[in-house]
This record gives sequence, C-alpha cells and structure tokens, in this order.
Amino acid sequence: MRETRFRTAVRALLAAFATLGVLLLGLAPAATASGTDGPATTPVTAAGTEASGSEAGGTGETYVIGTDTTFAPFEFRQGGDLVGIDIDLMEAIAEDQGFEVEWRSLGFNAALQALDSNQVDGVIAGMSITEERQEVYDFSEPYFTGTVTLAVNEGDESEISDWEDLAGKQVVVKTGSISEEVANERQDEIGFEVTALDQTTTLVESVKSGNADALIDDYPVIAYGVQQGSGLVTVGEQVEAGDYGFAVNQGQNPELLEKFNTGLQELRASGEYDEILNEYLGAEDDGVDPSSFWGLIVTSLPSLLNGLGNTLLVTGISFVLAMVLGLAFGFMKIARNPVLRGIAVTFISIFRGTPILVWAFFFYFGLPPLIGVPVNIWVAGVMTLTFNGAAYIAEIVRGAVQSVDPGQAEASRSLGLGHGKTMQRVVLPQAFKMMTPSLINQLVIMLKDSSLLLAIGFAELLYQAQQIYAANFRVTEVLLIAALLYFIAITALTQLANYVDRKVNR
Repeated sequence: MRETRFRTAVRALLAAFATLGVLLLGLAPAATASGTDGPATTPVTAAGTEASGSEAGGTGETYVIGTDTTFAPFEFRQGGDLVGIDIDLMEAIAEDQGFEVEWRSLGFNAALQALDSNQVDGVIAGMSITEERQEVYDFSEPYFTGTVTLAVNEGDESEISDWEDLAGKQVVVKTGSISEEVANERQDEIGFEVTALDQTTTLVESVKSGNADALIDDYPVIAYGVQQGSGLVTVGEQVEAGDYGFAVNQGQNPELLEKFNTGLQELRASGEYDEILNEYLGAEDDGVDPSSFWGLIVTSLPSLLNGLGNTLLVTGISFVLAMVLGLAFGFMKIARNPVLRGIAVTFISIFRGTPILVWAFFFYFGLPPLIGVPVNIWVAGVMTLTFNGAAYIAEIVRGAVQSVDPGQAEASRSLGLGHGKTMQRVVLPQAFKMMTPSLINQLVIMLKDSSLLLAIGFAELLYQAQQIYAANFRVTEVLLIAALLYFIAITALTQLANYVDRKVNR
C-alpha cells in the first residue's frame, strides 16, 4: 500500500513538473520576444571564438556589442525592446556598412568586463573618451558631445536657479563620472558639499527625498527623466563634459572601428544622425502621458512580463535539475561508502558556504577564460541556481530519510526485506511526505534568488524593473509593480505545489 502511494506521489509530482514546464514553455516566446535585444536570449559569438562572425571576413559578418541599458536616452528598454540613441546609431551604421549586430545589454561595468574577456567585440554605452580608458581601449571618432546640468526638485527653481545658488547646499554626483570632476572643480569657488553616489537613479532619489538639494549629471539623461515624469527640473547653464565614443579592445577589431567611423560620417552627411538624436532628445507625443501612473503601466508592463517569463523559466529548469542532483547527493551523504559521503559533504559545503552571487559571476565571467569558450547567460544562470539549490535539497533529502523511525527499517528487515526494498517500500514513501513542504519552500527561495542574476545582466523581472526606473527615475512605482508580479507568481506556484502535496500525501 505504501509502495503504491509512493509511486503515485512520484507520478503526480512529475506530472506537476510537466505541467509547469508546459506553462513555462508557453511563456518562452514572450521571454524571447526581443530577439537579440536581451541578454537572456542572445548567444555569445564575440571575437576570439570559433562562432565569431567577425572572423568570417567578407560582408554580412556579425559582431557582438555590449551596452548599458541604464543610461536613457542612449540605451534603455521600451515595450520590451532595447532602444536609444546608441542602439539606433549602431543599427543604422551596421545597415550602412553591411554587417549584423547581436546585442548584449549587460550594464556598464559588466559590458566592460565582457569586453575585457572577449565575450563582446565592442561596447557602446554613452562612454566618455578619457586618457585612462584610451590606455586600455581603442575608440572611434566621437559620436556625441556630452554636457552636464544641474537639476532640482520641481518647485525649488526659485531657490536654486543657477550654479551660484549652490552655496552652502548639498549636491550629489555620480562616482567616477565627468559630473564629479565638474563638481570638484567648482566646489571650492562656490562653496557647496559634494557626495558621490553609484548611479543616476540614486542621485534622483536623494534629491526627491530631501537628502540632497541638487544633483549634477549628464543633461540628456536628466532631460529624458524629466520628460518621463521624474519630478525634477533642470536649471542653470550646461557645462561641456567631453565626447562619447565606441570602444574595442586595443589592437582588436580594427575593421569594426573603421566601419563605425565610416558609417558615422555617412549618417551625418545624409541627415539620419540628426533624425536619431531628435527622436530621443526632441519632444514626444505618442498619445500616452508617460508621467501618469497609467502611462507608466502601459509602457513598462511588456518589459516586466518579459522579465517574469524569464524568471519563471530559469527557476523551473533549475529546480528540476536541482532535484536530480539534490536527490543524488542526499543519498550519497547517508551512504555507507566513505568516498561517496566525502564527495557529497564537499559539494554541499562549497555551495552552501559561498554566496550565490560569487557563482553567478564565476560561471559567466570567470569560467570562459578557463575553458576558452564563452558561456551563454542562460547556462550560467541555470548552473548558478541549480548547484546552489541542489546543495540545500540534498540536506532536505538527508534530513527526511534520517527522520524516519529506525525501528520501521529494523522491522522491515526482520520480515526478510533487504536494504534496497526497505528503502523503496518503507523509508522513502514516508521521507518523501516529510520533505515535500521543504521542497515547496526551496522552490520559492530559488524563484526569489533568481533576482540575483540581474548582476550578470540576465533579463529577469527585477532586471527589467531596474532598467525601467533607471530611465524614468520612478523607483517606488516601478518596484511596487514588480513586487506585485512577484507576489502573484510566488502565490500561484505555492498554491500549485500545495495542491500536489494534498493529492499525494493524504
């Protein structure tokens, strides 16, 4: 009777996983709708690998280009698609010069790391041409001359209307940026306090919360945020902040750099360059007010649903694989063979004793130089969640098996059943019933842990939310929408798992 119930439980669980898989595969088109726009769907074919189109020669070659999706209006997501000045400019140059582009939207620092490890052929991300960077990278001709501006809360223009009004005020700037250099140059002359923060979104939130009186940052970025309803206004004169350029590794892809420069000249001569700038820096009227909450939902929901699809899919795949590994290592840890126990203890100790982010970075950035082959971001994400989850599931399995009353195993053996039959007919059915709630909890934990993959540019739900509020600076509203989607997804998965639990364990 117990064996029949156990087999029924296993079949029901597998059926539940199959149902979940079908649902996730149904979401997959939405998750990959951006084609080569998103980091979660684009294969790596950068220079230095056999698949690189840039080694193929001739026309129609393909280059992998890294970018930062947190720097609107130069690159950001709109309706799930990667758009912006940099994106449109590179696409237009590619069309003019006869090559293809595969995008890797990784974030600025991650894009540079990918370039350093030859996972991308070049980076275009509103990147200022500086002497320090020219020591590492070869730059194109400047394609945009940047300026920095002052911005204050809407309604504070009467108090701060120009640079001289900053005397005695608290000003925030972005760490390591041209705006920080401008602020440091004027700080002593005017007499204001400077605080450097990590990103533009943080600057805006500091001003909106009253922790700072004003911010100094790139004018196009702040102006686009104002247009999207950030609650700030720009004041004072703009200060020239240097040129933006397209970068490749020194001594690599000179033909790509030449194509970019030639194409840029062609676009300027034809007027298409000015059309691209006007599209993002000019006034917009698409029928939807982006500053309203409804406008925010309309413009952000496609990207968030795309990210939710990727979140569910990577979690589902990883959980199934983690179950397989977790069961194996769980049984190995209670095996009589000391070698098997040693292997299991080592695996569990390593992946339970190290942060999940360390493995995400290792599998995506550290592993390719070791094996000489780029690692797809889906593979890196699944490996990260799988190995971490397997370590915890192994302990769940071990604890459940050892929680079964030893007297039942002894009684089974006294009836003539061997160790294998005892485990199959007596111990495992009871252990499975005890471990089910913990496995449901582990599934929820893995779904929430998937948000950490945003650090390597995986386009899951929180990553998409980050890209949206990095463009419009409406952090609170965007995060509330993302949190609601997480709550709905986790509640639905929990109810599904509890339903299976009730069916097979009652």
